Amino acid sequence: MKASLGTILIYARDMRKSADFYSKHFGFITTGEVSEGLIELKAADVGAGILIHQAAKSVKLGQAGVKLSFHVSDVEAFVAEAAAQGLKFGAVHKANGYAFANVKDPDKNSVSVSSRAHRG
Repeated sequence: MKASLGTILIYARDMRKSADFYSKHFGFITTGEVSEGLIELKAADVGAGILIHQAAKSVKLGQAGVKLSFHVSDVEAFVAEAAAQGLKFGAVHKANGYAFANVKDPDKNSVSVSSRAHRG
């Protein structure tokens, strides 16, 4: 039996702030409406969607062993565009024919952009 990744669920202290972060900086489409306790974000083209869920006070955010990695063809250009929108990534790293850069979302979850999928 096979399965494909369809949705990533992210726990957030401020659901709207997190939804805005992924919409503004990564192009996800959302109404921002909370439905069934979730805010749904859809990929603009292809790829997994994101559900933002209200985190319980007991949940420790930003310490999970998960990192979201977004595929981009030009990491430096993406990082520059993000900076113009107020999102500051760390240094762009280059290794094995691709580049990547890291940032944290509003709840301190690790996020990266990487050109690994586009390397020739």
